[in-house]
Amino acid sequence: AMPGGARALYRRILLLHRALPAALRALGDRYVKEEFRKHKAAGPAEAQRFLREWEASARRPAGNYAALIQQQINEDKENLREKTVYGIQLTEEKLNDFRDEQIGQLKELMDEATKPHKEMTISKDSEHKT
Repeated sequence: AMPGGARALYRRILLLHRALPAALRALGDRYVKEEFRKHKAAGPAEAQRFLREWEASARRPAGNYAALIQQQINEDKENLREKTVYGIQLTEEKLNDFRDEQIGQLKELMDEATKPHKEMTISKDSEHKT
């Protein structure tokens, strides 16, 4: 089972996502929920590896999702960059470490993230009459 800190980390990530643009927040929340659910019954070694990739700590600030998102949100708030780009470019070395299943997940995530955003329209007919 996942260590007790998993729930706190999960909540922290969802809180961080609140500062993201709406489309990224929805995508990120869905992905995080799915990944944490998949790893709920992971063995101790796999759970530790999983949490290490997601958590932020003073000893391992670089390369961890929560730390990276926090840093990018702060830079966006401080307008240190003209347009904040969230996430990182994966190196070929890192991609080579992924299993086929993980490559498939990355492709799905990329496809979802690069879809054109459709604006919602509300027709007059759907308004409630009182």
